[in-house]
Amino acid sequence: MLKPLRRLGLTLALCTITASAFADVAIVVHGGAGTILKKDMTAEKEAQYVAKLKEAITSGHAALKAGKSGEEVVVSTIQTLEASPLFNAGVGAVYTYDEEHELDASIMHGATRKAGAVAGVKTIKSPIAAAQAVMNKSEHVMLSGQGAETFAQEQGLEMVENSYFDTSHRLEALKKAKVRMKAAGKKSGGQKGAEKMGTVGVVVMDSKGNIVAGTSTGGMTAKRYGRIGDSPVIGAGTFADNDSCGVSATGHGEFFIRYNVAADICARVRYHGVSVTRAADTVINDVLKEAGGTGGVIAIDRQGHIAMPFNTAGMYRASIDADGTLNIGIYKDMLETSSVASE
Repeated sequence: MLKPLRRLGLTLALCTITASAFADVAIVVHGGAGTILKKDMTAEKEAQYVAKLKEAITSGHAALKAGKSGEEVVVSTIQTLEASPLFNAGVGAVYTYDEEHELDASIMHGATRKAGAVAGVKTIKSPIAAAQAVMNKSEHVMLSGQGAETFAQEQGLEMVENSYFDTSHRLEALKKAKVRMKAAGKKSGGQKGAEKMGTVGVVVMDSKGNIVAGTSTGGMTAKRYGRIGDSPVIGAGTFADNDSCGVSATGHGEFFIRYNVAADICARVRYHGVSVTRAADTVINDVLKEAGGTGGVIAIDRQGHIAMPFNTAGMYRASIDADGTLNIGIYKDMLETSSVASE
């Protein structure tokens, strides 16, 4: 009887290990990178950013701890940010040159490597929800423009007038950019600092060990000709793979597309065997910076380790790791570090 008992004991031990291996969860959020300087930030505005980042990260973490899927949490957390005028996504999206809004979003599931994206949409209230619908309810990965909007309507997603995304501070930014572009004799390009970037994104590891990443953006201020950045491009702005890591990017999208930033970071983790921290830092602060690219990423590996490097003055960001440590930052140094257990 000893041998069967030993086998039973071993089986129970292995089941315990398997069941507990993914008991911890992790989540990381960004709200865009750029020339974000403390000297230019009022105490009131800083508090607003910190409060919204904290709301998004803690609600997402609570949902993960309650057993919600990573996909569900990525979408709901991004929707919290899409609904805030503080960020360049959804309400608060920047204006195109023609004073409209064209929005992009994408999502990828690390277990299945399925992905969905929409680009250049104008009347879908939640672009990340549309990206999720493309992933789960179509045979495609990316839909754009009117076609994406028709698909979203067929899926029963909420549609809005383009003016739903209007904000006075983004319109003022467009007017300033156009004056500068006219003075320089340019019909496109010439954006400064944060006008070239600004995105929201979420990466999670859920209780089943699945890594999911999503990104949503209004793109670049004064963009023309249907310009699409990296946010809806799988491998550039978003990538997730359970065998390596998940990444969401924010920055000057053209560089992130050229250097396949999100996928490159995960490839370094998977094939070079380096930590997600080292991989992300190398790509953002060496490869991308040397090429002239600006921005940052958030990333989680399959052990729940988190990286948040950026090569700009600041990046709106928040994380809760597998140990329950909450971090919130805007500038180079963190503004808040605490334990969610004490909240």
